[in-house]
Amino acid sequence: MRFNSIQDLKGLTVLQVIPALDAGGAERTTVEVSKAIVDSGGRSLVFSSGGRLEEDIETTGGKIIKGPVGSKNPLVIWRNSRDLINIIRNKNVSIIHARSRAPAWSALWASKATDVGFVTTYHGAYRAVSAIKRFYNSSMTRADKVIANSQFTATRILEQTDLAPEKLVVVPRGADLDRFAPHKVTDDDRRNLLRQWKLSEDDLIILLPARLTDWKGHLVAVEAFSRVRSDLPPRTKLVFTGDDQGRTDFRAKVERAIERHDLSDDVLLVGHTDNMPAAFSLAHIVLSPATRPEAFGRVAVEAGAMERVVIAANHGGAQETIIDGKTGFLVTPGDDEMLAEQIKKTFALSVDERLNVGGEARAHVEAKYSITSMTSSTLAVYVSAMKKPS
Repeated sequence: MRFNSIQDLKGLTVLQVIPALDAGGAERTTVEVSKAIVDSGGRSLVFSSGGRLEEDIETTGGKIIKGPVGSKNPLVIWRNSRDLINIIRNKNVSIIHARSRAPAWSALWASKATDVGFVTTYHGAYRAVSAIKRFYNSSMTRADKVIANSQFTATRILEQTDLAPEKLVVVPRGADLDRFAPHKVTDDDRRNLLRQWKLSEDDLIILLPARLTDWKGHLVAVEAFSRVRSDLPPRTKLVFTGDDQGRTDFRAKVERAIERHDLSDDVLLVGHTDNMPAAFSLAHIVLSPATRPEAFGRVAVEAGAMERVVIAANHGGAQETIIDGKTGFLVTPGDDEMLAEQIKKTFALSVDERLNVGGEARAHVEAKYSITSMTSSTLAVYVSAMKKPS
């Protein structure tokens, strides 16, 4: 027997399980869903090793329970399952929601031992090149309901697994339209961020917001910028905002590429930025040139909500979040020459043309990718997976 409406979440407890709570789409979604659970009258628990977003969970009424959730060690995964069983029983949990593969094994065993509803979310389209890898990935498809963060991800899941289609639900990520709103960013916000980045109000910024990893397109962006730098207005800067998260070798590779093209004064690695609305507000163009398909790609949605022109690689979730030529522009993945040409064309847009693209982008996000739509759809999945106590 199943529950029927989101009202049934009132007074009930949902336990989300995620490796860490640092920057990233899965982590931010965990925070947003936690708030929605509390706002709906439920209780939100998050089992995680923690991170910089802990405070956001707790500020909005959720509770963090610490554990070595990110470990792939089978013994640790089993121990985590015992901890989850105890949490479920002691906290009267009704739904357990895993957002990654190793935690999904722990959550699966705990859900079976306690007979609570089990939900997983694919935040990425996992590659499965061996039988062992396919088995490891299969923890995600053993849930009562499986959420895909885009149609692209859903298609990959159905192609690569034997998941029954009726168990799969597409719930696109959402942008916080109240936070990512142009009029909410103040002059002080912009000035403070410019000081942090050591830039001036005269600088024109091409922004690539992504953690420093080899597939987010940083090297493609450096090559493209080197091709087109002399054709752009003076004081144009390429800004990479995002942590290297310990990938010091890749950071060094990016720095070497910058030096090779004599761009040290014009390409900046500024690290993590908390105030992303202000960052987008400062950007003349936003880039998302990932060399592998993004499962969703929140950059396009959040920048679009800020009415900024986005240039993204033409694959993965970007094909859903960007209407090419209307709400942004798509280029061939990994093609630095095409990216350079599109950057030049975008700089050549008139003010009215730029405003029109930005306005269309905001309208597209409002219609399809709001945080309200995402959280309400997720709560509805919880309702459909919840088991009636006997």
